[in-house]
Amino acid sequence: MRSYVIKEAGAMVSWKGMYFALTLFLGSFFGSIFMLGPFLPLMFISPAWYRWITDCIVATWLTLPVALLEMVCGAKVVVTGDGFVPGEKSVIIMNHRTRMDWMFLWNCLLRYSYLRLEKICLKSSLKSIPGFGWAMQVAAFVFIQRKWEDDKSHFEKMLDYFCDIREPLQLLIFPEGTDLTANTKARSHEFAEKNGLKKYEYVLHPRTTGFTFVVERLREGDNLDAIHDITVAYPQNIPQTEKHLLKGNFPKEIHFHVQRYPIETVPTSKEELQLWCQKRWEEKEERLRHFYEGGKRFSATGQSIVPPCKSELRVLAVKCASLLYWTVFPLGMLVLLYLYSFAQWYFAAMVVFFVVQQKIFGGLELIELACHRYFKKQQKFHDTKVKIN
Repeated sequence: MRSYVIKEAGAMVSWKGMYFALTLFLGSFFGSIFMLGPFLPLMFISPAWYRWITDCIVATWLTLPVALLEMVCGAKVVVTGDGFVPGEKSVIIMNHRTRMDWMFLWNCLLRYSYLRLEKICLKSSLKSIPGFGWAMQVAAFVFIQRKWEDDKSHFEKMLDYFCDIREPLQLLIFPEGTDLTANTKARSHEFAEKNGLKKYEYVLHPRTTGFTFVVERLREGDNLDAIHDITVAYPQNIPQTEKHLLKGNFPKEIHFHVQRYPIETVPTSKEELQLWCQKRWEEKEERLRHFYEGGKRFSATGQSIVPPCKSELRVLAVKCASLLYWTVFPLGMLVLLYLYSFAQWYFAAMVVFFVVQQKIFGGLELIELACHRYFKKQQKFHDTKVKIN
């Protein structure tokens, strides 16, 4: 059955697309204020506990896009290749087919890992989005400018922080730097011609500087168990941007091919690590060529062959609970705001706080880093004082 389509100002918006976007926005907006907001003072007391609690809260919202995609929009998820070791510390590298790949990956991670462990490298402009951006700041996602001269110092501080608090993160990065479009493919072809490389049709040539830095830094901090190389593909209905989702162009199927490389098997030198990453992209190009020019599947059966760490019954229960909670929760908060003046004052204060703190300090994740550095400095001072005495 086709979804009802609204025509307005020459655009076509489906009810599923509207419901998808509105539910995600309201959940993140009210969740940031009423669920995450009360725990913000904890970062000034114990950044490690603040990180664990807020990660768990954010993970509840990350189940919502999974539920919407599969239960409302009818998307099917197929995972092949290697699995995840639940709870392990890893770097996830993935081809960037659309602007929404990072969100679709949650459908895979819900089954094969723990969503509270995931961190994502995203462009810094996203942190300014009300609701979504606020929650990402609280979740300590790594926001980058896409200029290595500006990003290196921030990467270093964030990664060292995760290592200091022993955060078992699974960090998602896109070595290609941007999603695959006609324009980005043309620039990738120019890069290939200039450097005597093969031209790719299904992926972009990866930028290895950030990847090698992340792996080396986490390795030095003893906070890396494996690298997960994930190839994502869409047999039909490829939603390139958010507008495609609003129009109801949701993927019918999302295929993930996972290859797990224990960190002991990954090269240690920077040059060899760069070549290792480039080799993975050569394999991705060939794998995706077979996928799109063949039967549009990574395995012969076209079905998931990797046993997940959660049963489908448990996943279904999580999706149902998520869909129910995140549909009712915003409505409850609207009623609360309508009935009680104290809720209105709190709401207004939190909105002002989220906006002002970013203008002044650059984001909640930077305030969190400053708190950690302060406590670390105090601990060193105390330890030195004890030794002297």
